[in-house]
Amino acid sequence: MAVESRERGGGQGLPLFETKKLGGARIGHKVFAATILGCLGWIWVYRSLHLPRPGEKGRWAWVGMFVAEVLFGLYWVVTQSVRWNAVCQYPFKERLSQRYENDLPAVDVFVCTADPEAEPPAMVVSTVLSAMSFNYPPEKLSVYLSDDGGSALTFYALLEASKFSKCWIPFCKKFKAEPRSPGAYFASHSDMGREDATAGEEWFATRKLYEDMKHRIEEAMERGSVPMEVKEQHEGFSEWNNPTVTKRDHQSIVKIVIDGRQGDAVDDVGCRLPTLVYLAREKRPQCPHNFKAGSMNALIRVSSVISNAPVILNLDCDMYSNDSDSVRDALCFFMDEERGHQMGFVQYPQNFDNITKNDIYFNVSRVTNEIELREVGGYEAAPYCGTGCFHRRESLCGRQYSRDREPEWSCEARTRRDETVERLEEDSKLVADCSYEKGSQWGKEMGVSYGNAVEDIVTGLRILSRGWRSVYYNPKREAFLGVAPNTLDLSLVQFKRWSEGMFQIFISKYCPLAIGHGHIPFGARLGYCIYLLWAPLSLPTLFYVAVPPVCLLRGVSLFPRVGSPWFVPFACVFLARNAYSLAEAVSCGATPRAWWNAQRMLLIRRTTAFFFAFADAVLNRLGLSQIAFDLTVKVATEDTAARYEKEIMDFSGSSMMFVSIATLALLNLFCLVGGMMKFGVDFKFTGQMVLGGLVVLLNSPVYHALFIRRDKGCFLASVVFKSSVLASVACLIGNLMG
Repeated sequence: MAVESRERGGGQGLPLFETKKLGGARIGHKVFAATILGCLGWIWVYRSLHLPRPGEKGRWAWVGMFVAEVLFGLYWVVTQSVRWNAVCQYPFKERLSQRYENDLPAVDVFVCTADPEAEPPAMVVSTVLSAMSFNYPPEKLSVYLSDDGGSALTFYALLEASKFSKCWIPFCKKFKAEPRSPGAYFASHSDMGREDATAGEEWFATRKLYEDMKHRIEEAMERGSVPMEVKEQHEGFSEWNNPTVTKRDHQSIVKIVIDGRQGDAVDDVGCRLPTLVYLAREKRPQCPHNFKAGSMNALIRVSSVISNAPVILNLDCDMYSNDSDSVRDALCFFMDEERGHQMGFVQYPQNFDNITKNDIYFNVSRVTNEIELREVGGYEAAPYCGTGCFHRRESLCGRQYSRDREPEWSCEARTRRDETVERLEEDSKLVADCSYEKGSQWGKEMGVSYGNAVEDIVTGLRILSRGWRSVYYNPKREAFLGVAPNTLDLSLVQFKRWSEGMFQIFISKYCPLAIGHGHIPFGARLGYCIYLLWAPLSLPTLFYVAVPPVCLLRGVSLFPRVGSPWFVPFACVFLARNAYSLAEAVSCGATPRAWWNAQRMLLIRRTTAFFFAFADAVLNRLGLSQIAFDLTVKVATEDTAARYEKEIMDFSGSSMMFVSIATLALLNLFCLVGGMMKFGVDFKFTGQMVLGGLVVLLNSPVYHALFIRRDKGCFLASVVFKSSVLASVACLIGNLMG
């Protein structure tokens, strides 16, 4: 491996991070890529030479197959753009501590929640507590909870967490606990109290305090109200005295729950506590609130009044810290003397703690995390993914990069240390009001971008186009862990939102192929397109899955006969692509079964979530629809959770996406059986039969849910009826046209 070398002088010491380029492992990939590219060209030549004449049966299907194969080939070329720049990043936090321990910058942590019903407050405050427990000087750490639901229950949960933090933070430091989310820690260390005699008594006592806190929060949620005696003890609840306060209509609420500036803000062993702030920005029905982007921008402004840290970490409410040193790792990239001055943000991968062994819904793409995003980051142009990201405040606030400007890391110079809590709260409310952004550049040139379902990607592209660089860091121990969707419906809704938003970027002025010239390397811009083109990729996929089986019933051959030289490139592409994909997934830690599940989910997503996202994005572009933000629910019933743990797919939904899944599965099954009965073993139709058979195999859980299962996770009767009728009509038309 070739290591990027640098000369250091003037007593500056060694670099705080290194970039290592991976060499030898890429040779096999180059051979594979050359083979696939040659076969693709061979296939395109075959389609051109054997195109049926006008009026001949199957001409339209042949043309469609040609177009689909060209699109697949071009997309494959795009996916290779990031596989030629293999690098790894290595921070050295020991060097950071030796050099800057007394001069570390302040860090503001933003945690966003929107609905206490969909995102339980007990889960939210576990994330908050994990951030408060970072291995970092507490006087330089501030944690902000943005509650877009404006709920007194969430505020109550935060108050409970602030009390529990006084014993939890010292416990974490004393026993070096990991992870530092109490919910995750006690779930994963259930036997520690018995195994470690020195920690036993304190472990049980701390767990008891946590369970009591969690019980009080959940009890309040069940009642739907905060206990009256608690309301009387804290003046903050007066904000909810007005009966007209609702989730979508309320004033700005800012409460400094723990003031880390004060000497009496200490834990149970007398050590300083970090600052803890509750924010519910003003919401009015007549004012657009811009979803999470609006929440983030309010947090940026409110934090600038209270702590104004030069580094910002933003986390989703379920994305708890799994490594208390992740702050120090990120700072290695910002504070490196040679390259740190240009780093706008450091992105960690999005991982989950509830992934089953074989990842039934393909919630985590290990190849994406460990290869694609890492190698886009190798161009120092990593995408901003919305959570688990450390930003330099000035880059997030719209400032152009300038090498001449020295970074200001000092805490003392940035805070209003002499202001009272009441004054800070009142000033913060002003910048959290709806009217504050009117006529300003917030959401345009400042802060997080508005007008897109994936505002994070646009924001990252804008930061990079202003000259900043970004790094993707994927440590061996996951830095942050969240909650993945545990039903097919939730997973598809999430990917529909993402793919719609990303395609909107591709057809907007923020398309990476159009912006960033001179700032974003071309390879990185192509790398972004892997994800921005998810939605239109649905069109050739749908054609390839739906048309060949119908043509099989009509007796129209769309692939060369087995034994023909023209069959070779089709077989090579199919075998080489799948073999390499499997090897790549296994090398990243996935099981072969997980890879198979991924192929199924890719088929389902492309023919449902991505297609509906494409349609909605086009309608939005034409002004016929509005951008919507669907919150991913973080709670599940016992039945749902049990099926997920057993890796049984859940089809309990009535959306058009479920009708599409069942219709395509039945269409391929009916046509495959009908074609075999009609033509028997005919080498002219082998290609179509193999394709149909593969689709049928991938859809085996679908048939099980259609015909065999009788639990609550099978298809609804209405979905079965609609899909059966649609598939039967398609088969009938195919036969009649034959």
